[in-house]
Amino acid sequence: MESFDLRKAGLKVTHPRMRILQLLEQKTPHQHMTAEGIYRQLLDQGDEIGLATVYRVLTQFEAAGLVIKHNFEGGHALYELDRGDHHYHMVDMSSGLITEFESPEIVALLNRIADEHGYVLDEHSLVLYVRKKRP
Repeated sequence: MESFDLRKAGLKVTHPRMRILQLLEQKTPHQHMTAEGIYRQLLDQGDEIGLATVYRVLTQFEAAGLVIKHNFEGGHALYELDRGDHHYHMVDMSSGLITEFESPEIVALLNRIADEHGYVLDEHSLVLYVRKKRP
């Protein structure tokens, strides 16, 4: 697993930043966490880092390109490390479960659509809001 460098991101190394980064790095790739979830884990591990500090650090990490903030419909803001790969999300509207997937076909289609309209695809995002099929 790659390690993120606060100094290279232009951030001073502080205890709260290091601890929050460590928590995010410990999670499986593409696992999403709320600020409150990070705060609770820090408390459980004996770190006395306030919730306001967690929010402030996550905002700094987002501005520095270390994390991606997602605001899925009907939920809290969720954060994940920006590992540089492109993936999509499916949100189960019943359970709130978030499933990630990759699709070269979607990327090819989006590039073709942009090209047909005289554009080059720069950025894109896709969130599917889904429900389980009924038997």
